[in-house]
Amino acid sequence: MAKYTKEDIFQLAKEKNVKFIRLQFTDILGTIKNVEIPVSQLGKALDNKMMFDGSSIEGFVRIEESDMYLFPDLDTWVVFPWTAEKGKVARLICDIYNADGTPFEGDPRNNLKRILKEMEEMGFTNFNLGPEPEFFLFKLDVNGEPTLELNDNGGYFDLAPTDLGENCRRDIVLELEEMGFEIEASHHEVAPGQHEIDFKYADALAACDDIQTFKLVVKTIARKHGLHATFMPKPLFGVSGSGMHCNLSLFRNGENAFYDTSDKVLELSETAYQFIAGIIKHAEGFTAVTNPTVNSYKRLVPGYEAPCYVAWSARNRSPLVRIPSSRGLSTRVEVRSVDPAANPYLAMAVLLKAGLDGIKNKLTPPAAVDRNIYVMDKEEREEAGITDLPPTLAAALDALKKDEVVTAALGGHILEHFLEAKEIEWDMFRTQVHPWEREQYMQMY
Repeated sequence: MAKYTKEDIFQLAKEKNVKFIRLQFTDILGTIKNVEIPVSQLGKALDNKMMFDGSSIEGFVRIEESDMYLFPDLDTWVVFPWTAEKGKVARLICDIYNADGTPFEGDPRNNLKRILKEMEEMGFTNFNLGPEPEFFLFKLDVNGEPTLELNDNGGYFDLAPTDLGENCRRDIVLELEEMGFEIEASHHEVAPGQHEIDFKYADALAACDDIQTFKLVVKTIARKHGLHATFMPKPLFGVSGSGMHCNLSLFRNGENAFYDTSDKVLELSETAYQFIAGIIKHAEGFTAVTNPTVNSYKRLVPGYEAPCYVAWSARNRSPLVRIPSSRGLSTRVEVRSVDPAANPYLAMAVLLKAGLDGIKNKLTPPAAVDRNIYVMDKEEREEAGITDLPPTLAAALDALKKDEVVTAALGGHILEHFLEAKEIEWDMFRTQVHPWEREQYMQMY
């Protein structure tokens, strides 16, 4: 049920002294884009008549078919707390439509809606997501550019004065709460300068909107503290990288479809086991989407708590999939490989499609692995049926192309443009000469 009507939006804009509205959307690579309009054009925007040039957006359309329309989702209305005294700036997240009034298939948000409809056709009413995004805080230099100098030497759950990011993190939480977020916890993470803020789960579409808003708020407030916030998965060698663990659950009419007390081992339903099996089966295929940068694969290595092996467990944190101990409505499947560089709409589309494939085909997951996989050798892993995630972006892209379920989750347009952009990215990295190579080889040869 909708939270806001058009009349509500007009009234709220007047009450809050809103002078500008950002019409936001997300491109294929996960970058937030926006068209900013004065409040005098709000009526036009709410009537879905605001047009923009789609040919200028990465992976959207050719110049011959560039006219596109922004359809605001009224329930995403929010006023940014930090905007100027002369008038506030508000935000509406939009879906992209073609000139003929049909949803644009290259819009990641529309694409997720398409997969959610498939879910509903299978009898489920909700797909919930609880994300756990991590980020690093680095100091800015005198020119306002980010440095590699961290602002603290804290560790897991440390507090001030060791955790000098505490004040910044607290301000981020206050701003998020003012914008309607329900913050469950915030704390220093394992690595120096690394932080995590957890907000309450929501249905997948709203949660993806929240992730994009969260990133914007974190970066904005960090800069006010003279800091640069980055969601780059592995900005520093030798310490843990940043993940975005995704807690997933399916519901039928208010009941958690993953919970079943008749299962005496884990109290998981047959649906939950099938969903896990789908995630395991398609893990290699969806990794290019959930871990979409060259840098992502510097995080997915042994020794830093990031999963690099395809397995599941309810007892340890080394596998790709973990089942947290909460039951009842909180029963969920945690996918631990996802990183915060992922486009959340695409990541949720491929994860949901993978899980649904497990349910449709009544797949059975392999046996749970309750040992620490990091201390197992290759032979032990092979005996346990544990495979590796792709080690590079190039390998992940090859796996994506071979997985019909995951490619279907992206659709033809997004798949084509995603592959094109990522193959260029890999080729740029592959052909670049890196400082490590000069350090190793300049004098030796």
